[in-house]
Amino acid sequence: MEKNYHVCTGCGLLCDDIEVESENNTVTKVYTACRVGVAHMKEARKGEADFLVDNKPVDESTAISEAASILKNARNPLIFGLGTSTSETQKIAIELAKKINATLDDTSSFCLGPLAEALIQDKLKSCTLDDVRNKADVIVYWGTDPSDSHPRQLSKHSYFPRGIEKQRGWEEERTAIAIDVRKSHTAKICGNYFFQIPQKGDAEFIDALIAGISGKLPKTSYNYPPKKILELANILKGAKFGVIFAGRGLIYSLENLEPLFKLMKILNEKANFHLIPMISSYNTMGFNENLFAETGYVNSVKFENGAVKHGPEYSVVESLKAKTVDAALIIGSDPLLILPGSIAKNMLEIPVISMDHCETLTSKHAKIYMNTAINGVEAGGSATRMDRVKVSFEPAIETKHPSEEVILKKIMEAL
Repeated sequence: MEKNYHVCTGCGLLCDDIEVESENNTVTKVYTACRVGVAHMKEARKGEADFLVDNKPVDESTAISEAASILKNARNPLIFGLGTSTSETQKIAIELAKKINATLDDTSSFCLGPLAEALIQDKLKSCTLDDVRNKADVIVYWGTDPSDSHPRQLSKHSYFPRGIEKQRGWEEERTAIAIDVRKSHTAKICGNYFFQIPQKGDAEFIDALIAGISGKLPKTSYNYPPKKILELANILKGAKFGVIFAGRGLIYSLENLEPLFKLMKILNEKANFHLIPMISSYNTMGFNENLFAETGYVNSVKFENGAVKHGPEYSVVESLKAKTVDAALIIGSDPLLILPGSIAKNMLEIPVISMDHCETLTSKHAKIYMNTAINGVEAGGSATRMDRVKVSFEPAIETKHPSEEVILKKIMEAL
């Protein structure tokens, strides 16, 4: 039996206090982790075939040779995924994309990419999760339900824990606020400080909130009670260390980030406020940072003979919709499942290479499937937490499955 501390790569929190017991290179027990983390570390490996071409077992060299051939012969290959890959793997994928003139994208192009880009460009004031735990007195969950998506977020980092400057923990020294279109589990925890707004009502609510913070009468077309908005405005103005955890519900509702920029500006004129994106995949922020360092963009790029093109037309959604890509390398993602069916079905018309640690809808329909090691469980590396803190991790158990990093390097060599 072996018992050690490990990093959980089940979500963007990258919790680093996980205890694991293993036997015969199999995780048998997981302690401290949430239900998402336990499932990720204990149940992710299901023992599928190692390498498949046309759904027939092959050896590793054959699969790599076939994959290299597809990518080499494609006029405009797509590389997509990488949010659940190590930073080392992401950097190799960027080099591969440059070498084969590929379109490169990840889920942030239709999720929290604009917010990640604004933070990388220092357009929004942010802080670390450790700062939140130690200092935060006002916490806003906006368009997000971490109780379900990031189960340890409230207990380990924000509302419930005792921090250096917040020794008495929740309720006594912290105020938790939820702004959402439905009464989520997180909203129920926030009690009377739940502000339910209509779908697509966030921009208007922000304008009304800014008015309230400025001492004006807040108004909305959906007649949200001005008294409630003024109550919220006064709580926010009184924050000594406030933080907004922004989720997809907020970002999807806004046409652009200007309302959020305005709100953060006025909040920091009156109080002290920070913003952290509620990123799901454990290293999406790492991908955004690594691609930005290389190209100046966080997603949706097209490499072409040393030049870089960027725009919505190079996102996975628009590329598949317009049928501009003629092959796809999917790494640690399942676009056939997560994308709209009308768009995802176009993937069935091109050769697809799927690299993943478990069987997915995409891998089932892929021409080539490569079963890779589970990052954080069977393979080590580094990643960037949702608050942009760098985290390194070692594998908890050994495996016969090659890492994504190893496979990508071999594909590069075979081109």
